[in-house]
Amino acid sequence: MIKFQNFAYGASSAIMTGLAIIVGLSGTFNAVFNIVTALLIIAIADNVSDAFGIHLQEESQKLAPKDVGVTTAYNFLARLITTAFLILFVIILPMTLAVIASIIYGFAILIILSYNIAKIQKVNPYKSVIKHLLLAIAIMIASFILRELISMYASKII
Repeated sequence: MIKFQNFAYGASSAIMTGLAIIVGLSGTFNAVFNIVTALLIIAIADNVSDAFGIHLQEESQKLAPKDVGVTTAYNFLARLITTAFLILFVIILPMTLAVIASIIYGFAILIILSYNIAKIQKVNPYKSVIKHLLLAIAIMIASFILRELISMYASKII
């Protein structure tokens, strides 16, 4: 049986990483190329790496091989599909709108995931949603600041 949590890690990981990349690289020269390249690399390399890590972790818990394979596959697909939508926003929309659409899309996914996980755990879903959205905001702010610092100091070095 496919469980909700099989999607949760992959989708949330793709959103957090994808939003950081989009916000962090949106103000760079040739931003569309930079963002799409970074998202594609992460969609493949980091996704395979994470899926493999989850696969090993699941195997170490002595789960049935079928369950291990299902968890690994759904994590991989959740990340791939989630990232594909972010890439589409960046390709088809002007950069400012792509950033806004990506944040709305990302927040919607995080809200759905956080709310449902909180309900499963029988904890306050609103606190869970706020906590996860604040984390996403902090990651985006950190990416923006990092871009600005690199831009400021790289121009002095290069």
